Amino acid sequence: MKPTAEQCRIHDAAVREGRRHYVDPETGYWVFTALQLKDRGACCGSGCRHCPWPLEEQRKAGRRSDNG
Repeated sequence: MKPTAEQCRIHDAAVREGRRHYVDPETGYWVFTALQLKDRGACCGSGCRHCPWPLEEQRKAGRRSDNG
């Protein structure tokens, strides 16, 4: 699922601060930032909220749809 404007704002602030995750204010869950996901070295195909990999790479890794 595409991140909301608020999720993008929080994510961008976390990335600027060099953080590898942030807490989603709606759910309380930890969410990986693109920094953490990129450090993995490859896409996992799970449809992560802030996946830094191109859609083609995500599909090769097993992502089933554009909705996550």
